[in-house]
Amino acid sequence: MQAPVGPTLAVALPHLLRQYWLLTKPRVTQLALFCAVIGMLLATPQLPPLALMAKATLGIGLLAGAAFAVNSIIERHIDARMARTRMRPLASGEISPLAAIVFSGLIGGAGMWMLYTQVNALTMWLTFATFVGYAVVYTVLLKPYTPQNIVIGGMSGAMPPVLGWAAVTDSVPAQAWLLALIIFTWTPPHFWSLALYRLDDYQRAGLPMLPVTHGPQVTRLHILLYTIVLVATTLLPFAIEMAGLLYLMAALALGAVFLAFAWRLYRAYSDQWARATFNYSIVYLAALFAALLVDKFLAT
Repeated sequence: MQAPVGPTLAVALPHLLRQYWLLTKPRVTQLALFCAVIGMLLATPQLPPLALMAKATLGIGLLAGAAFAVNSIIERHIDARMARTRMRPLASGEISPLAAIVFSGLIGGAGMWMLYTQVNALTMWLTFATFVGYAVVYTVLLKPYTPQNIVIGGMSGAMPPVLGWAAVTDSVPAQAWLLALIIFTWTPPHFWSLALYRLDDYQRAGLPMLPVTHGPQVTRLHILLYTIVLVATTLLPFAIEMAGLLYLMAALALGAVFLAFAWRLYRAYSDQWARATFNYSIVYLAALFAALLVDKFLAT
């Protein structure tokens, strides 16, 4: 007698869908979309049309997910050697490379169509350039070959607020690029704090991350120096009158805490403190951008 397939399918299908969802690195995508939405909200004096924001967010999210899927395809053998990533869908064999390529092509194509037809061509091309920058330039040309990979390739990760700004204004003025500059300077201390407490993983994977090539002490100094640059950069929106006093106070308070983390990390390292620095860096970026938004709408 043939076994019933209904219950098996009912269990397998949600699991498979979850694997495809994980292929898009949803937590990273959500942070990128948050920054893109902040860019949309800061771009105009009034609230942009909600329908336009929804279409732009969906299109940017689809292309971001496609880029992360391509990254996972290229790095599947590296991911399989790292404790942090070995359970990713491609590294664990839950999804085949061919299936991931098809999936990436479908959602990436859908994202480009959405942005081009429902938003504007500028946003589509900027988002596509971000896709190429991350999936090809960073993943293929930078990450395996230089310890400055996260610095040089950081511009791709810094683009979401520019994309959001372009979506609602069809332009990218200096204010949009300033938001990108903040993320660009935030990326090294954020990522290197992770690399410090995951040093064994990167050594096994053979990736030339800064702690592997130059040692933890040099990396901790770089984190401190980049954090100083980051805090100085976050003062620029106030300096150019893009934001007001409320934002300035928030930037100074958040930056002081980040500097305290970086200083402690430099002077008295522990894996626990590196992990805490990494976790705070995520809270820091979200809170900083939220402060920009609150400042704008309270001022108006």
